[in-house]
Amino acid sequence: MAAPSLAGPPGGWSERAPRDRGFKMAAPILRGLVWRGRALRGWVGSAPQRDITFKLDERTAHSTLDLFKQDTGVVYRVLGIDPTKVPRNPERFRDWAVVLGDTAVGAGRHYWEVTVKRSQQFRLGVADVDVSRDGCIGTDEQSWVFAFNQRHWQALVGGEATPLPSVGQPERVGLLLDYDAGCLSLVDAGWHRRLHTLSADFRGPVVPAFALWDGELLTHSGLDVPEDLTGN
Repeated sequence: MAAPSLAGPPGGWSERAPRDRGFKMAAPILRGLVWRGRALRGWVGSAPQRDITFKLDERTAHSTLDLFKQDTGVVYRVLGIDPTKVPRNPERFRDWAVVLGDTAVGAGRHYWEVTVKRSQQFRLGVADVDVSRDGCIGTDEQSWVFAFNQRHWQALVGGEATPLPSVGQPERVGLLLDYDAGCLSLVDAGWHRRLHTLSADFRGPVVPAFALWDGELLTHSGLDVPEDLTGN
């Protein structure tokens, strides 16, 4: 499966409620949270700086993606699993190789890292918990991502791409989510340097989001938010 083209208008997302409607701040962590019909493993809420710990949610994984290492890693399979043999689940992405994290964020600053192995085509970011399962992250207004494609990085918001020419081949990168400030940063994990920060209009809780078309990704969560970050 090829990565989606960014040409043409985005579509397929559900209408979202404004920030002050349908979204109430919960206690810092609530197990079994249900948001618009979706059961989530955990919730990271009102604490000003709480470390997010998450796994990948198999219920959302496209049939070309296999999870490993206790659901902290994902690998792309060229043929994948016969979709008829994958448990039917409305949470599963139907057309694109996407998987979501299982913990929602509704406040505070949070940081996680991703090790990239043998991949030349992937996306990293966050998405609304009810992001459309018919599209790909980065092509709608419910997701905010950084895309790597054949040695080139882009920031993707609402289907609009911004080239990031100064970012090289990744081995391990970080993502810094500042929910309250409405921004997401791509971080050089080795040098603790912000490579690019994009603005986001969060209107409800978001979850880590990943897309993959070759190789594998390994996530590292439960990390402290770096206090010595440089860059924009």
